[in-house]
Amino acid sequence: MRRWLPFDRSRRGFLGAGLLAAGATAISARSATGQSSHTHDHGAPAPSPYSAESSAGHHTGHGAMMTVGEVDNERNGFDPTAMLTDWETGTVSTLPDGRKLRTFTVTAEDKEIEIAPGVMFPAWTFNGRVPGPSLRAVEGERLQIIFRNNGSHPHSMHFHGIHAARMDGVPGAGLIGPGEEFVYEFDAKPFGCHLYHCHALPLARHMHKGMYGLFVIDPDPERHPEAADVARSRLLGTLENAEWQEMAMVMNAFDTTFDGENEFYACNTVAHCYAKKPIRVIRDRPVRIYLVNVTEFDPINSFHLHANFFDYFDQGTTLTPTLKTVDLIMQCQAQRGILEFSFKDHEPGSYMFHAHLSEFTELGWMGAFDVVEAVS
Repeated sequence: MRRWLPFDRSRRGFLGAGLLAAGATAISARSATGQSSHTHDHGAPAPSPYSAESSAGHHTGHGAMMTVGEVDNERNGFDPTAMLTDWETGTVSTLPDGRKLRTFTVTAEDKEIEIAPGVMFPAWTFNGRVPGPSLRAVEGERLQIIFRNNGSHPHSMHFHGIHAARMDGVPGAGLIGPGEEFVYEFDAKPFGCHLYHCHALPLARHMHKGMYGLFVIDPDPERHPEAADVARSRLLGTLENAEWQEMAMVMNAFDTTFDGENEFYACNTVAHCYAKKPIRVIRDRPVRIYLVNVTEFDPINSFHLHANFFDYFDQGTTLTPTLKTVDLIMQCQAQRGILEFSFKDHEPGSYMFHAHLSEFTELGWMGAFDVVEAVS
């Protein structure tokens, strides 16, 4: 039976009482001081186009059920807007056989993060952020991931890809204790939109605490002559890829009362972050989203785009869409895919995206694209 009492601290109670941000005192204090968001400097060569200031009109239209105040991105050490384009490509060297060796370094650490204004969460992180770094490689490369566990519990990195059993990141194969190090090595295959996560037990706890991230393998155009143009458009660093506005999005949620029900839902961790700061999109350039669902305690999550449709590549392992012209997809936990769409036939404006379960939307999983004309 659903409970709607004002002081019920379940997620439905939060919704029924209108306490979406929880901790009313903390929220009021943040609002009163007019705290602004902070942008974390990731050393980008130029300002990201994926940013826009929140507007009164936007809040009036969609802000009736929204967290109040701002999260301190600087204290968190990560910014959801920067996360959209912050691809971790590691360091590249050449093996004796001429192949590329791409090396990543990932560290597990315990860290308290702010997931909504005034709401702190005791996370377990990869490289101090939730989700962890968005690792990106190229099909056929040799990958080396140096994993150091600076946390307080045994952890691992389990990659959704193809590799030997001894590299699987499960108990007995790559699970390491606090203060230890392990090196995962395997070839980058298949191309697609994948993920990695800790596979220590209890799995639900390690996943829910924040130990997950995107793992993207770009197709090698030379291996796909029948669709070389499409493959080049996905290959980071090519002229074809530069035309695309690519974004990394991880759907997640947080159980702040540890009762097996989530109180906050988000895309890239911070509730309502892209509603308060819509993602700027250039109208005449196509958009590509690498989307993965890591929501714990709920069987599915979803992505719905307003006033538009997209093509969907389930798992990202094909160069032709698995679904064409849809505006809603569902993903179970660990399911992922690539969304491609364009606003070239639209007028500029604010276009919503969100989960199509109203409870998820109202508890934080909602945002907007701020579609603008290209700057001449």
